[in-house]
Amino acid sequence: MFDWLVVGAGFAGSILAERLAAERGDRVLVIDKREHIGGNAYDHLDAAGVLIHRYGPHIFHTNSEAVFAHLSKFTAWRPYEHRVLAEVVSPTTGEAVRVPMPINLDTINKLYGLDLTEDQLEAWFAERAEQVDVVRSSEDVVVGKVGRELYELFFRGYTRKQWALDPSELDKSVTARVPTRTNRDDRYFTDKFQAMPRDGYTAMFAKMLNHPNITVRTGVDFAEARRRFSFRRVIWTGPVDEYFGHRHGRLPYRSLRFQHETLDQQQALPTGTVNHPAEATPFTRVSEYKHLTGQVHPKTSVTYEFPAAEGDPYYPIPRPENQALYKRYEALADAERDTWFVGRLATYRYYNMDQVVGQALATFERIQKVVPPAPVNDEIAARVAAGD
Repeated sequence: MFDWLVVGAGFAGSILAERLAAERGDRVLVIDKREHIGGNAYDHLDAAGVLIHRYGPHIFHTNSEAVFAHLSKFTAWRPYEHRVLAEVVSPTTGEAVRVPMPINLDTINKLYGLDLTEDQLEAWFAERAEQVDVVRSSEDVVVGKVGRELYELFFRGYTRKQWALDPSELDKSVTARVPTRTNRDDRYFTDKFQAMPRDGYTAMFAKMLNHPNITVRTGVDFAEARRRFSFRRVIWTGPVDEYFGHRHGRLPYRSLRFQHETLDQQQALPTGTVNHPAEATPFTRVSEYKHLTGQVHPKTSVTYEFPAAEGDPYYPIPRPENQALYKRYEALADAERDTWFVGRLATYRYYNMDQVVGQALATFERIQKVVPPAPVNDEIAARVAAGD
Protein backbone atom coordinates (compact mmCIF):
# COMPACT_ATOMS: atom_id res chain seq x y z
CA MET A 1 0.00 0.00 0.00
CA PHE A 2 1.42 3.36 -1.08
CA ASP A 3 0.19 6.66 0.26
CA TRP A 4 0.68 8.32 -3.13
CA LEU A 5 0.90 7.31 -6.76
CA VAL A 6 2.77 9.98 -8.72
CA VAL A 7 2.11 9.69 -12.45
CA GLY A 8 5.03 11.22 -14.32
CA ALA A 9 8.70 11.47 -13.31
CA GLY A 10 9.36 14.95 -14.68
CA PHE A 11 9.75 18.16 -12.69
CA ALA A 12 6.26 18.27 -11.16
CA GLY A 13 6.09 14.60 -10.21
CA SER A 14 9.65 14.26 -8.95
CA ILE A 15 9.54 17.38 -6.81
CA LEU A 16 6.27 16.39 -5.19
CA ALA A 17 7.44 12.81 -4.65
CA GLU A 18 10.56 14.01 -2.85
CA ARG A 19 8.63 16.48 -0.69
CA LEU A 20 5.98 13.92 0.27
CA ALA A 21 8.60 11.33 1.16
CA ALA A 22 11.18 13.55 2.85
CA GLU A 23 8.95 16.00 4.69
CA ARG A 24 5.99 13.80 5.59
CA GLY A 25 7.39 10.28 5.58
CA ASP A 26 4.74 9.21 3.07
CA ARG A 27 5.27 6.14 0.93
CA VAL A 28 5.36 7.19 -2.71
CA LEU A 29 5.27 5.22 -5.96
CA VAL A 30 6.47 7.16 -9.02
CA ILE A 31 5.63 5.77 -12.44
CA ASP A 32 6.37 6.95 -15.96
CA LYS A 33 5.25 5.33 -19.18
CA ARG A 34 8.60 6.20 -20.73
CA GLU A 35 11.62 4.05 -19.89
CA HIS A 36 13.39 6.83 -18.00
CA ILE A 37 12.95 9.51 -15.35
CA GLY A 38 13.29 13.25 -16.00
CA GLY A 39 10.35 13.83 -18.33
CA ASN A 40 11.14 16.07 -21.28
CA ALA A 41 14.30 17.30 -19.52
CA TYR A 42 15.87 13.84 -19.77
CA ASP A 43 19.50 13.92 -20.93
CA HIS A 44 21.97 11.13 -21.66
CA LEU A 45 25.19 10.31 -23.46
CA ASP A 46 24.62 9.48 -27.12
CA ALA A 47 26.53 6.79 -29.02
CA ALA A 48 29.52 9.12 -29.41
CA GLY A 49 29.59 10.00 -25.72
CA VAL A 50 28.18 13.51 -26.13
CA LEU A 51 25.62 14.60 -23.52
CA ILE A 52 22.38 15.47 -25.33
CA HIS A 53 18.80 16.34 -24.43
CA ARG A 54 16.57 13.73 -26.04
CA TYR A 55 13.59 16.07 -26.26
CA GLY A 56 15.33 19.24 -27.37
CA PRO A 57 17.33 21.83 -25.42
CA HIS A 58 16.20 22.63 -21.89
CA ILE A 59 17.82 25.78 -20.51
CA PHE A 60 17.12 26.56 -16.90
CA HIS A 61 16.42 30.15 -15.89
CA THR A 62 14.39 31.75 -13.12
CA ASN A 63 13.94 34.91 -11.10
CA SER A 64 12.73 32.89 -8.12
CA GLU A 65 15.33 32.52 -5.41
CA ALA A 66 13.16 29.88 -3.72
CA VAL A 67 12.95 27.74 -6.86
CA PHE A 68 16.68 27.97 -7.51
CA ALA A 69 17.51 27.20 -3.86
CA HIS A 70 15.25 24.15 -3.84
CA LEU A 71 16.79 22.61 -6.95
CA SER A 72 20.25 23.42 -5.60
CA LYS A 73 19.67 20.71 -2.97
CA PHE A 74 19.98 18.14 -5.76
CA THR A 75 22.58 19.57 -8.12
CA ALA A 76 25.56 21.83 -8.45
CA TRP A 77 25.32 24.31 -11.31
CA ARG A 78 27.23 25.42 -14.37
CA PRO A 79 26.61 29.12 -15.13
CA TYR A 80 25.20 29.46 -18.64
CA GLU A 81 23.48 32.29 -20.51
CA HIS A 82 21.69 31.12 -23.62
CA ARG A 83 22.18 32.97 -26.88
CA VAL A 84 20.19 32.48 -30.06
CA LEU A 85 20.76 33.58 -33.63
CA ALA A 86 18.05 33.74 -36.28
CA GLU A 87 18.90 32.97 -39.90
CA VAL A 88 16.91 35.37 -42.09
CA VAL A 89 17.24 37.10 -45.44
CA SER A 90 18.44 40.70 -45.20
CA PRO A 91 15.90 43.14 -46.71
CA THR A 92 18.77 45.31 -47.96
CA THR A 93 21.17 42.74 -49.49
CA GLY A 94 18.91 39.75 -50.14
CA GLU A 95 21.52 37.49 -48.53
CA ALA A 96 21.04 35.10 -45.61
CA VAL A 97 22.42 36.48 -42.37
CA ARG A 98 22.46 35.32 -38.77
CA VAL A 99 21.42 37.99 -36.30
CA PRO A 100 20.65 38.01 -32.56
CA MET A 101 17.23 36.88 -31.39
CA PRO A 102 15.36 38.42 -29.57
CA ILE A 103 15.62 41.45 -31.83
CA ASN A 104 18.05 43.99 -30.38
CA LEU A 105 20.21 46.92 -31.51
CA ASP A 106 22.79 44.70 -33.23
CA THR A 107 20.02 42.79 -35.03
CA ILE A 108 18.70 45.94 -36.70
CA ASN A 109 22.08 47.48 -37.48
CA LYS A 110 23.38 44.29 -39.11
CA LEU A 111 20.14 43.56 -40.94
CA TYR A 112 19.78 47.03 -42.46
CA GLY A 113 23.41 48.22 -42.56
CA LEU A 114 22.71 50.98 -40.04
CA ASP A 115 24.61 52.51 -37.14
CA LEU A 116 21.75 53.39 -34.82
CA THR A 117 22.14 54.10 -31.10
CA GLU A 118 19.85 52.81 -28.38
CA ASP A 119 17.96 56.11 -28.27
CA GLN A 120 17.53 56.15 -32.04
CA LEU A 121 16.29 52.55 -32.23
CA GLU A 122 13.22 53.29 -30.11
CA ALA A 123 12.15 55.94 -32.63
CA TRP A 124 13.04 53.62 -35.54
CA PHE A 125 10.67 50.96 -34.18
CA ALA A 126 7.96 53.55 -33.57
CA GLU A 127 8.09 54.70 -37.22
CA ARG A 128 7.41 51.16 -38.41
CA ALA A 129 4.93 50.03 -35.78
CA GLU A 130 1.33 49.68 -36.86
CA GLN A 131 -1.46 51.12 -34.77
CA VAL A 132 -3.31 48.34 -32.97
CA ASP A 133 -6.22 49.59 -30.88
CA VAL A 134 -6.83 46.31 -29.06
CA VAL A 135 -4.07 43.68 -28.83
CA ARG A 136 -5.76 40.30 -29.17
CA SER A 137 -3.48 38.05 -31.23
CA SER A 138 0.20 37.22 -31.52
CA GLU A 139 0.31 39.20 -34.76
CA ASP A 140 -1.04 42.28 -32.98
CA VAL A 141 1.74 42.07 -30.37
CA VAL A 142 4.56 42.15 -32.92
CA VAL A 143 3.26 44.55 -35.61
CA GLY A 144 2.21 46.93 -32.84
CA LYS A 145 5.82 47.05 -31.59
CA VAL A 146 8.14 46.71 -34.58
CA GLY A 147 6.02 46.73 -37.75
CA ARG A 148 5.12 44.22 -40.41
CA GLU A 149 8.49 43.66 -42.11
CA LEU A 150 10.21 42.41 -38.95
CA TYR A 151 7.08 40.46 -38.04
CA GLU A 152 7.26 38.58 -41.33
CA LEU A 153 11.01 38.07 -41.13
CA PHE A 154 11.20 36.69 -37.58
CA PHE A 155 7.77 35.65 -36.37
CA ARG A 156 5.21 34.73 -38.98
CA GLY A 157 6.93 31.76 -40.61
CA TYR A 158 8.32 30.40 -37.35
CA THR A 159 4.92 30.61 -35.67
CA ARG A 160 3.08 29.05 -38.60
CA LYS A 161 5.50 26.10 -38.52
CA GLN A 162 5.47 25.72 -34.75
CA TRP A 163 1.71 25.95 -34.25
CA ALA A 164 0.27 25.20 -37.73
CA LEU A 165 -1.67 28.45 -37.26
CA ASP A 166 -1.11 32.00 -38.39
CA PRO A 167 -0.11 34.36 -35.55
CA SER A 168 -3.35 36.22 -36.17
CA GLU A 169 -5.15 33.07 -34.94
CA LEU A 170 -3.09 32.61 -31.76
CA ASP A 171 -3.40 34.19 -28.35
CA LYS A 172 -1.18 37.21 -27.77
CA SER A 173 0.78 35.31 -25.09
CA VAL A 174 2.73 33.30 -27.70
CA THR A 175 4.80 36.08 -29.24
CA ALA A 176 4.67 38.21 -26.09
CA ARG A 177 7.09 35.68 -24.57
CA VAL A 178 9.82 36.99 -26.90
CA PRO A 179 10.82 40.57 -26.00
CA THR A 180 12.15 43.29 -28.30
CA ARG A 181 15.18 45.20 -27.00
CA THR A 182 16.72 48.55 -27.86
CA ASN A 183 20.10 47.74 -26.29
CA ARG A 184 22.79 45.20 -27.26
CA ASP A 185 21.81 42.53 -24.73
CA ASP A 186 21.91 39.34 -26.80
CA ARG A 187 20.97 36.91 -24.02
CA TYR A 188 17.79 35.01 -24.78
CA PHE A 189 16.76 35.21 -21.12
CA THR A 190 17.41 37.98 -18.61
CA ASP A 191 16.50 36.10 -15.42
CA LYS A 192 18.55 36.53 -12.25
CA PHE A 193 19.48 32.84 -12.12
CA GLN A 194 20.67 31.22 -15.36
CA ALA A 195 22.51 27.90 -15.12
CA MET A 196 22.58 24.28 -16.17
CA PRO A 197 22.75 21.28 -13.80
CA ARG A 198 26.47 20.53 -13.67
CA ASP A 199 26.07 16.78 -14.13
CA GLY A 200 22.91 16.98 -16.24
CA TYR A 201 19.19 16.93 -15.57
CA THR A 202 18.90 13.16 -15.26
CA ALA A 203 21.49 13.09 -12.47
CA MET A 204 19.54 15.81 -10.67
CA PHE A 205 16.28 13.85 -10.92
CA ALA A 206 18.01 10.65 -9.79
CA LYS A 207 19.24 12.36 -6.63
CA MET A 208 15.79 13.85 -6.05
CA LEU A 209 14.12 10.45 -6.24
CA ASN A 210 16.78 8.61 -4.23
CA HIS A 211 14.82 8.26 -1.00
CA PRO A 212 13.90 5.09 0.89
CA ASN A 213 10.22 6.06 0.86
CA ILE A 214 10.16 6.44 -2.93
CA THR A 215 9.73 3.54 -5.36
CA VAL A 216 10.25 4.31 -9.07
CA ARG A 217 8.84 2.20 -11.88
CA THR A 218 9.45 3.28 -15.47
CA GLY A 219 7.76 1.79 -18.50
CA VAL A 220 4.53 1.63 -16.49
CA ASP A 221 1.36 3.54 -17.38
CA PHE A 222 -1.54 4.56 -15.16
CA ALA A 223 -3.77 1.66 -16.17
CA GLU A 224 -1.09 -0.89 -15.31
CA ALA A 225 -0.31 0.83 -12.01
CA ARG A 226 -3.95 0.64 -10.98
CA ARG A 227 -3.94 -3.10 -11.65
CA ARG A 228 -0.67 -3.85 -9.89
CA PHE A 229 -0.48 -1.48 -6.92
CA SER A 230 -2.58 -0.09 -4.10
CA PHE A 231 -2.45 3.61 -3.25
CA ARG A 232 -4.53 6.20 -1.44
CA ARG A 233 -4.02 9.36 -3.49
CA VAL A 234 -2.74 10.42 -6.92
CA ILE A 235 -0.50 13.18 -8.26
CA TRP A 236 -1.34 13.45 -11.96
CA THR A 237 1.09 15.30 -14.28
CA GLY A 238 -0.12 13.94 -17.63
CA PRO A 239 -2.73 15.45 -19.98
CA VAL A 240 -5.83 16.28 -17.99
CA ASP A 241 -8.16 15.06 -20.76
CA GLU A 242 -6.41 11.68 -20.74
CA TYR A 243 -7.13 11.23 -17.04
CA PHE A 244 -10.85 11.60 -17.75
CA GLY A 245 -10.83 9.34 -20.80
CA HIS A 246 -11.27 12.34 -23.16
CA ARG A 247 -14.82 12.64 -21.89
CA HIS A 248 -15.39 16.04 -23.48
CA GLY A 249 -13.11 15.49 -26.47
CA ARG A 250 -9.36 15.77 -26.90
CA LEU A 251 -7.52 18.93 -25.91
CA PRO A 252 -5.33 20.10 -28.82
CA TYR A 253 -1.56 19.97 -28.44
CA ARG A 254 1.41 20.50 -30.73
CA SER A 255 4.18 17.95 -30.83
CA LEU A 256 7.78 17.82 -32.04
CA ARG A 257 9.99 15.41 -33.93
CA PHE A 258 13.70 15.49 -33.10
CA GLN A 259 16.50 14.63 -35.49
CA HIS A 260 19.76 14.07 -33.59
CA GLU A 261 23.06 14.12 -35.47
CA THR A 262 26.63 13.59 -34.29
CA LEU A 263 29.29 15.45 -36.27
CA ASP A 264 33.00 14.68 -36.53
CA GLN A 265 34.03 18.18 -35.48
CA GLN A 266 34.40 20.04 -32.21
CA GLN A 267 31.83 22.77 -32.88
CA ALA A 268 29.03 23.24 -35.39
CA LEU A 269 27.15 26.40 -34.36
CA PRO A 270 28.31 29.80 -33.08
CA THR A 271 25.65 29.79 -30.35
CA GLY A 272 23.58 27.22 -28.48
CA THR A 273 20.66 27.58 -30.90
CA VAL A 274 20.07 28.94 -34.40
CA ASN A 275 16.45 29.65 -35.32
CA HIS A 276 15.15 29.19 -38.86
CA PRO A 277 12.02 31.34 -39.19
CA ALA A 278 11.58 30.90 -42.97
CA GLU A 279 8.47 28.88 -43.68
CA ALA A 280 10.22 27.07 -46.54
CA THR A 281 12.62 25.44 -44.05
CA PRO A 282 10.84 22.47 -42.44
CA PHE A 283 12.59 22.69 -39.06
CA THR A 284 12.31 25.61 -36.63
CA ARG A 285 15.70 25.51 -34.96
CA VAL A 286 18.99 23.66 -34.55
CA SER A 287 20.75 23.35 -31.17
CA GLU A 288 24.23 22.26 -30.18
CA TYR A 289 24.50 20.85 -26.67
CA LYS A 290 28.16 21.43 -25.91
CA HIS A 291 27.42 25.15 -25.61
CA LEU A 292 24.91 24.32 -22.87
CA THR A 293 26.84 21.63 -21.01
CA GLY A 294 30.42 22.84 -21.40
CA GLN A 295 31.45 19.29 -22.27
CA VAL A 296 34.88 18.88 -23.85
CA HIS A 297 34.73 16.28 -26.61
CA PRO A 298 36.35 15.86 -30.06
CA LYS A 299 32.88 15.43 -31.61
CA THR A 300 29.66 17.37 -31.26
CA SER A 301 25.95 16.61 -31.47
CA VAL A 302 23.12 18.78 -32.76
CA THR A 303 19.35 18.44 -32.82
CA TYR A 304 16.93 19.64 -35.50
CA GLU A 305 13.37 20.30 -34.32
CA PHE A 306 10.44 19.61 -36.63
CA PRO A 307 6.98 20.67 -35.40
CA ALA A 308 4.34 17.96 -35.71
CA ALA A 309 0.62 17.52 -35.26
CA GLU A 310 0.94 13.97 -33.91
CA GLY A 311 3.17 12.56 -31.19
CA ASP A 312 3.87 13.29 -27.55
CA PRO A 313 1.98 16.38 -26.35
CA TYR A 314 4.40 19.27 -25.76
CA TYR A 315 2.57 22.55 -26.21
CA PRO A 316 -1.03 23.37 -25.25
CA ILE A 317 -2.41 25.48 -28.10
CA PRO A 318 -3.48 28.86 -26.67
CA ARG A 319 -6.80 29.67 -28.34
CA PRO A 320 -10.08 30.73 -26.67
CA GLU A 321 -11.98 27.63 -27.76
CA ASN A 322 -9.26 25.36 -26.36
CA GLN A 323 -9.28 27.23 -23.07
CA ALA A 324 -13.06 26.84 -22.91
CA LEU A 325 -12.69 23.08 -23.39
CA TYR A 326 -10.02 22.94 -20.71
CA LYS A 327 -12.35 24.70 -18.28
CA ARG A 328 -14.73 21.76 -18.59
CA TYR A 329 -11.92 19.39 -17.63
CA GLU A 330 -10.80 21.75 -14.88
CA ALA A 331 -14.26 21.47 -13.34
CA LEU A 332 -13.92 17.68 -13.35
CA ALA A 333 -10.44 17.94 -11.82
CA ASP A 334 -11.66 20.24 -9.06
CA ALA A 335 -14.27 17.66 -8.13
CA GLU A 336 -11.71 14.87 -7.73
CA ARG A 337 -11.25 14.23 -4.05
CA ASP A 338 -7.93 12.40 -3.91
CA THR A 339 -6.18 13.44 -7.13
CA TRP A 340 -4.00 16.51 -7.54
CA PHE A 341 -3.31 17.89 -11.04
CA VAL A 342 0.09 19.53 -11.49
CA GLY A 343 2.26 20.64 -14.42
CA ARG A 344 1.95 21.91 -17.98
CA LEU A 345 -0.19 19.08 -19.34
CA ALA A 346 -2.36 18.62 -16.27
CA THR A 347 -3.29 22.31 -16.15
CA TYR A 348 -3.11 22.99 -19.91
CA ARG A 349 -0.71 25.92 -19.55
CA TYR A 350 2.53 26.77 -21.31
CA TYR A 351 4.82 26.82 -18.26
CA ASN A 352 8.59 27.21 -18.19
CA MET A 353 10.50 24.69 -16.07
CA ASP A 354 10.87 27.05 -13.12
CA GLN A 355 7.14 27.77 -13.16
CA VAL A 356 6.42 24.04 -12.92
CA VAL A 357 8.83 23.80 -9.98
CA GLY A 358 7.06 26.70 -8.28
CA GLN A 359 3.65 25.17 -8.93
CA ALA A 360 4.77 21.82 -7.49
CA LEU A 361 6.15 23.44 -4.33
CA ALA A 362 2.95 25.45 -3.91
CA THR A 363 0.89 22.28 -4.38
CA PHE A 364 2.88 20.57 -1.65
CA GLU A 365 2.08 23.42 0.74
CA ARG A 366 -1.62 23.02 -0.03
CA ILE A 367 -1.37 19.27 0.54
CA GLN A 368 0.26 19.92 3.91
CA LYS A 369 -2.78 21.93 5.01
CA VAL A 370 -5.48 19.46 4.02
CA VAL A 371 -3.99 15.95 3.96
CA PRO A 372 -2.79 14.41 7.24
CA PRO A 373 0.53 12.54 7.05
CA ALA A 374 0.32 8.78 6.73
CA PRO A 375 0.56 6.82 9.97
CA VAL A 376 3.94 5.23 10.56
CA ASN A 377 3.97 1.54 9.75
CA ASP A 378 6.48 -0.08 12.12
CA GLU A 379 7.03 -3.09 9.88
CA ILE A 380 7.77 -0.96 6.81
CA ALA A 381 9.97 1.38 8.87
CA ALA A 382 12.01 -1.59 10.08
CA ARG A 383 12.43 -2.89 6.52
CA VAL A 384 13.52 0.55 5.29
CA ALA A 385 16.03 0.83 8.13
CA ALA A 386 17.40 -2.61 7.21
CA GLY A 387 17.77 -1.56 3.60
CA ASP A 388 15.22 -4.11 2.39
